[in-house]
Amino acid sequence: QVQLVESGGGLVQAGGSLRLSCAASGRTFSKSAMGWFRQALGKDREFVAVISWGGGSTYYADSVKGRFTIARDNAKNTVYLQMNSLKPEDTAVYYCAADGSGSAYLGSHESEYDYWGQGTQITVSS
Repeated sequence: QVQLVESGGGLVQAGGSLRLSCAASGRTFSKSAMGWFRQALGKDREFVAVISWGGGSTYYADSVKGRFTIARDNAKNTVYLQMNSLKPEDTAVYYCAADGSGSAYLGSHESEYDYWGQGTQITVSS
């Protein structure tokens, strides 16, 4: 079992930066690929980024590539999402998720993740 709690959301102007954190509890965190997803109002939840359990591999959605960086600190059981050059279209509820399978595969689909946080709102004003 993995429990996830996101923090760091808020309101920011376009062009600004925010860093989200996702604190995990549960002994399988260090062996879980961790992902970030987001859901804008009235839209489906979409993939943002994923990081391997060791932190050596990452994968990003095209819409955030070059602006967002995913990282993790297994000693602190925390995964981060550094978001720079934010745009109004980045406004959404952001969720972190854990792949409990222990697979090395970096999934980009919701169905590939077993545990989810409650989400944190990011609002980017123009």
